[in-house]
Amino acid sequence: MKAILRRELVAYFTSPIVYVYLAIFTFFSGLFFTVGCLSAKTTNMASVYDSMFVVFLVIIPILTMRLFSEEKKQRTDQGLLTAPVSITGIVMGKFLAATVVFCCGMLVFFVYALMLAAHSAVQWQLVFCYTIGMMLLGMAFISIGIFVSSLTESQIISAIGSFVFMMVIYLINSIAQLAGSAISGRAGLWISNAIASLSFLTRFYEFTYGILSFSAVLFFISASAVMLFLTVKVIERRRYR
Repeated sequence: MKAILRRELVAYFTSPIVYVYLAIFTFFSGLFFTVGCLSAKTTNMASVYDSMFVVFLVIIPILTMRLFSEEKKQRTDQGLLTAPVSITGIVMGKFLAATVVFCCGMLVFFVYALMLAAHSAVQWQLVFCYTIGMMLLGMAFISIGIFVSSLTESQIISAIGSFVFMMVIYLINSIAQLAGSAISGRAGLWISNAIASLSFLTRFYEFTYGILSFSAVLFFISASAVMLFLTVKVIERRRYR
């Protein structure tokens, strides 16, 4: 797994993808910080974090689109699959590499917090909880992107597929309401609640109270684990086919 992690990190930082990702991340976070904190003259960075949720729908597919798609297109996946490393190790190595790059972007939030702290008091507990929530959300989205990337050899299809998948998750509360309205009675209520329970947005907002929610942490870790498990199964079928 360590070899895969090093290989992917080198691939990231020797390609324009990571710099495009970091540039977009920094631009939008800086824009939201300027409008939501500096212009509003507040140390509450909640609006910055909330706004970045939508940006993740676009930039994380860019980050993950090549992870398996490019291997398949270049036919380098066969060498990778016959290497003396488990499928789980391959998937985790790629996942951790993408997570490292993602966390590099997240560091800018601490820079913003320090800028605010130079002038007035900052609620560091809230900053910490929001950051943990964003990292867990990002990891869950990364696992989705990796799964979609394992299904196709086209980076474009991978990016679009990941975006659509994540957009459905983003809109899941609205989907739950529509399902509840379309189906009458207890069945409609049960289906609506079942769909709403999968909402990433609702779970993320649990971190906005400045308290680490165990249920939210477990939810995002479980979501990541499920998507990575499915990715392993997809790759295993390719190895033993």
